[in-house]
Amino acid sequence: MGNDGEILERTRRRDRPMKVSIFDYGTGNLHSLEKAVERAGVEVVIESDPSGALRSDALILPGVGAFGAAASRLASHAPSIRAALASGHPCLGICLGMQLLFETSEEGEGAGIAALRGRVRKLHSRRVPHMGWNDVETSDDPVFRGMQPFLAYYANSYIAEPADESNVIAWTEYDNERFPAAVRRDRTWGVQFHPEKSEQAGLQVINNFLEAARK
Repeated sequence: MGNDGEILERTRRRDRPMKVSIFDYGTGNLHSLEKAVERAGVEVVIESDPSGALRSDALILPGVGAFGAAASRLASHAPSIRAALASGHPCLGICLGMQLLFETSEEGEGAGIAALRGRVRKLHSRRVPHMGWNDVETSDDPVFRGMQPFLAYYANSYIAEPADESNVIAWTEYDNERFPAAVRRDRTWGVQFHPEKSEQAGLQVINNFLEAARK
């Protein structure tokens, strides 16, 4: 495509609503997440085809389901998804979706997308799962723009252990165990909490992600 064609394509994208794909692993209800993303004024598509999900302006991997089943659905497409994320396609992984960004998980068989190096393991806490509201200790990152440390809603039995701790952009603590609340590599973000269940703070995280994805 020549310069004129590139300019025309950029203008066309700028003039239409942003399109966001939520990938459906086929294991749960995505209605609350869909509505939370729609509130940001974007077009939302629930997509069960991984390759189709990458034709959007941004990809969201939701937090509904189990690692093994979701990894199986993604298996044949993991290399192309990993390549797309490495080339800058914006992505937000939520809870299970964040864990799928890593290489392996104790929760189930199969491999993750491996957009980030590291593994997922079960919480060592006495009380599992970790359910309910907890603190998010934020860092200076676009997804937390304009936000102080805040409360978010969690529902997890497993946590990520990144090989490179510099990928961690937020932390939380539960039952004396400290673990990543959010991770990032380039334009790929993951949050262990559920922003769609975290009221105004969660909506702000979604809005900030979409704003970063537009740039």
